[in-house]
Amino acid sequence: MNYSWNWGVLWQATGVADTTYLDWLITGLGWLFVIAVVAWSIALVLGSVLGIMRTLPSQTARAIGTGYVTLFRNVPLLIQLFIWFYVVPNFLPTTLQNWWINDLGANTTALISASVGLGLFTAARVCEQVRTGIEAIPRGQINAGYAMGFSTFQLYRYIILPQSFRMILPPLSSELTNCVKNTSIASLVGVAEIISQMKTISEYTQNTIEIYTYVTLVFIVINVCLIQGMNLLEKRLRIPGLMTGGSK
Repeated sequence: MNYSWNWGVLWQATGVADTTYLDWLITGLGWLFVIAVVAWSIALVLGSVLGIMRTLPSQTARAIGTGYVTLFRNVPLLIQLFIWFYVVPNFLPTTLQNWWINDLGANTTALISASVGLGLFTAARVCEQVRTGIEAIPRGQINAGYAMGFSTFQLYRYIILPQSFRMILPPLSSELTNCVKNTSIASLVGVAEIISQMKTISEYTQNTIEIYTYVTLVFIVINVCLIQGMNLLEKRLRIPGLMTGGSK
């Protein structure tokens, strides 16, 4: 194997303005964080609402939540992303379509499509975690709340949700790291995030092994930091005597 090793490749000049390959990688990392933050915000808010809807007495609310989960969990993420980027804009009103295509530009539309697509996909998974956490609350507590005169809203606000969200923090940590890792598919619709930059740098330098190793380490560091942060949050919010994360 005639391979020229160069672990200092990131500090080489790109020949484009006064930048190095490290600058390109940092730019990609910034777009990764933008997509991850927007997508996770959508997923957490929408997934929580849908998870609550799936446990309400209303059959209509349950049906909406179940339908959403069935649709978004069973369609591959890549297909959903292509639908949001290539298909949905064609069904927009003419004014919005012109604004979307001509005014925003390809990079912005790709970023929005990737963030929304990933957020809606992850929301279906968060929904199931929230539903599971709510259903884990002992039925006796719910009956006691109704017996004390609590409305459904008060029951969820003061009894169910404070406990259920504490119990689902460990699986939510897993969903958060999955959300960050899934940002890698944004490169397929033209977002210059870290995977896209990795491919570009690899093609320019032919130092594939080094570049792929650096990016792998970046993802490992990010996800380890996220997991540790969620573990600290879990410990801080843990209620003595309440089972969370498999421990009492």
